Amino acid sequence: MSFEAPRGAVISIGNFDGVHLGHRALLGRMRELAEAAGAPAVVITFFPPAKMFFTGADFLSTAQEKRMLLEEFRPDRVVMVPFDDEFRETTKEQFLADLGRLEPRAFVVGGDFRFGRGRAGGVEDLARLAPVEPFELVSVDGRPVGSSRVRELLAEGRVEEANRLLGAPYMAHGTVVRGAQRGRTIGYPTANLELSPRKALPTGVFAVTVEVPVQVPTGPSSGAGADLPSAAAGGSAGRERTHLHGGMASVGERPMFPDGSPSLEAHIFDFDRDIYDEVVTVRFVRKLRDQVRFGSLEELKAQLAADEAAAREALGRG
Repeated sequence: MSFEAPRGAVISIGNFDGVHLGHRALLGRMRELAEAAGAPAVVITFFPPAKMFFTGADFLSTAQEKRMLLEEFRPDRVVMVPFDDEFRETTKEQFLADLGRLEPRAFVVGGDFRFGRGRAGGVEDLARLAPVEPFELVSVDGRPVGSSRVRELLAEGRVEEANRLLGAPYMAHGTVVRGAQRGRTIGYPTANLELSPRKALPTGVFAVTVEVPVQVPTGPSSGAGADLPSAAAGGSAGRERTHLHGGMASVGERPMFPDGSPSLEAHIFDFDRDIYDEVVTVRFVRKLRDQVRFGSLEELKAQLAADEAAAREALGRG
């Protein structure tokens, strides 16, 4: 194993699953130290997260979602290490030797950070290579913030509380695929996202935002004067340009049409473009209700109209 990263960097190492408030504090400090020293900032992280590998727990962030979240801290390099059987056998000394080749300026890690086969290495071992700033757990309402707690809240549908611990709305990033297109027949077409079955998702109906790639004009009207955002919404200028829309999403089994696997279906407000095969980002803002089975399509349509009104109010887009 070797880490491809700039030498002399301030390095932060961790699973960073979900990039919650504790991670954000740690990564913010990495950025501060790097800027003060005029040094590169490097994040070394792992996918799948160690806990998922060892226990089968669902993950909060896919590898791509994690990169998107880490972008906020403007790292010069993100090293995504595949956590597999081979990596699990990496000894403490091997891990340290690989880090040492980077000639690190400093480390910023969680105070309980462990590494190497059998979790043999810790903060005191990193200090053999460079100064270490260990970060203790961040607490909210007297309870430590951690990825496991966020997963618990999502499983209970408590997305607003989960968002408090994350410091941002929980995201799901995926490709829009063709579904049964039943929503079109009742006036509520949906974008059906293709997601990993190991992605942690809340179930129910939610007010959401949906980040959709901009459709770039072609022909004589394109170019100067085109009405496009100046950069990707919430990201760096290097990412694809996007527009942010309000919407509502249903997650889980489809009670009226129980013929498939759990799904995330988002209805985007005031939007009628074909976005099949496009990659979009859904962010959960507020839970509106649990999923229920209705006696008829008319009852379902009436409830969807109420859901839309509630979602628009939650998003301030009424």
